[in-house]
Amino acid sequence: MNMSKMSKNMNKSKTMNKNMNKNNIYIETYGCQMNFADTELVMGILKHQGYELAQDIEDANVILLNTCSIRDNAEQKIYNRLEHLKGIKRNNPGTVIGILGCMAERLRKNLIEEKKVVDLVVGPDEYRRLPEFIDTAFAGEKGIGVKLSRTETYDDIIPYREDGLNAWISVMRGCDKFCTFCVVPFTRGRERSRSLDSIVSEIKQLSERGFREVTLLGQNVNSYSDNGSAAGGDFADLLAASALVDRSLRIRFTTSHPQDLSDKLLHTIAEHPNICNYIHLPVQSGSNRILELMNRTYTIEHYLDLIERARKIIPSVSFSTDIIAGFPTETIEDHLMTLDVMQKVRYDGAYMFKYSPREGTKAFAMDDDVPDEAKAKRLNDIIELQQKISFEINQQQIGTEEIILVEGPSKKSDDFLSGRTDSNKVTVFPRHEEIKVGDYVKVKINRATSATLFGGLVNDKL
Repeated sequence: MNMSKMSKNMNKSKTMNKNMNKNNIYIETYGCQMNFADTELVMGILKHQGYELAQDIEDANVILLNTCSIRDNAEQKIYNRLEHLKGIKRNNPGTVIGILGCMAERLRKNLIEEKKVVDLVVGPDEYRRLPEFIDTAFAGEKGIGVKLSRTETYDDIIPYREDGLNAWISVMRGCDKFCTFCVVPFTRGRERSRSLDSIVSEIKQLSERGFREVTLLGQNVNSYSDNGSAAGGDFADLLAASALVDRSLRIRFTTSHPQDLSDKLLHTIAEHPNICNYIHLPVQSGSNRILELMNRTYTIEHYLDLIERARKIIPSVSFSTDIIAGFPTETIEDHLMTLDVMQKVRYDGAYMFKYSPREGTKAFAMDDDVPDEAKAKRLNDIIELQQKISFEINQQQIGTEEIILVEGPSKKSDDFLSGRTDSNKVTVFPRHEEIKVGDYVKVKINRATSATLFGGLVNDKL
């Protein structure tokens, strides 16, 4: 038998063996931390049903892409990835390819009818039925589940997590704010919260497994509300209960909406040493006129007052933010107002984007009248200013001592370790044989860039 024929037979045999086993799942995750938390949820559901997780895409019978729709660029990444997956589908026709998450709900018709490679689309509120939809796809039909729910929180589902240091816990789903640029209420539905008891129980399990940092997630965590259990309460109550589980466990949270960030929450952060003094507080624009068009429900005056109150209650607090450049009708004057707010607040960091129209939102009906060149120029202005501010803030850290949670080797050298401060700043310092991942160490900062602190150990691990 010649080598070419032998190779074809081997590939055919491999495909047949692969298609006989319908329990190998490979998942790729795109987008925000919420999507990564959802992937762990999906893996928990599938593992419970006997599915195994493939480490290599070539070993999988089911390939799932957990997607994001927040910006057009995020969706284009998925379309490009689907083009690549056509080759896998050609070589193994029995492979099931599915789209999960926000893009599944928003573009189900396009994905199923135009992208023939897609066998199933399952939205964020239908993950319980995922095994059923996979079976449907293996039977040769399309598996579609995109209904939104007003009650689904997956409260009883245990996410599948590998052992590690950091964990993300979804404490609520959906959003009721309806910002005019945002697809989240349409792709993830309305707000509903998990019970406080279930979240605290999950944190206890993570602590017992050796995790050292937990981030509580929600589209707007400030509006968390558990009125259904004896231990119920608002987000400040949840944050306090989470902090009491294990004082060596750092607690973070994201994302906050300025309208709902209360003094009670700020005092809760100040009172608990293991709640990180770091708040991600999206401003989006420095112009009240643009904020009103965005339906952000606060003014810049309210926002700046909130920043001032937070700094009085938590003197060492640091802030990051989201900023959109080039929202419909934005003028150069509006843009300068955004730069002015950045200079007043002096954020430690920012996520900065050009406006991207999203079909189905109210802003989509507005005239996207800011030229792309103007958007790009304004975005560059914002990025340059933020880099300057971040650099100046980090220079002020030189000579100070910071408590660092060790996360692993530095990206550039195994001779150095890397971790983060309480205020979420990446810090690099020389490796020491007695220090391991998960330890807390004290580092004296001796150098800084706009993105990273560098220093030396003050003493051994704490």
